Amino acid sequence: MLDGWIVNRSYRGMSAEQRLADRRERLMTAAYTLYAKPGFAATTIERLCSEARISNRAFYECFGGREELLQALHERCVEESLAVVTKAVQEAPNTLEGRIQAGIRAYIDFTTADWRRARIMHVEVRRSGDVLTLSRQRAIDSFARLVQEASADFPQAAPLNRRLVALATVGALQELLIEWLLSDDQPDIDELVDTAVHIFTRSLGTPDMPG
Repeated sequence: MLDGWIVNRSYRGMSAEQRLADRRERLMTAAYTLYAKPGFAATTIERLCSEARISNRAFYECFGGREELLQALHERCVEESLAVVTKAVQEAPNTLEGRIQAGIRAYIDFTTADWRRARIMHVEVRRSGDVLTLSRQRAIDSFARLVQEASADFPQAAPLNRRLVALATVGALQELLIEWLLSDDQPDIDELVDTAVHIFTRSLGTPDMPG
């Protein structure tokens, strides 16, 4: 109790914790669009608050700054993408080619289904500078571990470090998505999938594998 008031009293039917969660979600929703366009660098806290319809003071109750908001948004996009790809790989035929086809198709389809997700994951997180380097590296590591696990039961073309090969293929896939986002001559989604499957198959499989 404080001066006759209950500290965690509700407001408009929501507790203090619920109000904080609601504001965070509204900011995440606003940033999902604004960080994609006009982009992270061009989006001010004032504009985020205006879009989310909260005060500047309330922003700092939710996030320490624009970078922390981008990190939360990026991590959510990564978690959702990992879940989609993991499910696709688990349900794929039990062959390396089957897992590669299913995983890449799931990732590219899910990522490109909403250009905002694709742009935040592959462009804007890089444009944030060194601030989100660790967050980006954690995401790459998570996808690389998924590639390692999915290919662990199958022989490689050469006795190479499987982790380094996984990192290289994930990096190549990211560059393909950046090309799709930024190129004036945007490649077709099926073309992206076919190219990525070829890279993964040649990198992770044996020379006699199709692809």
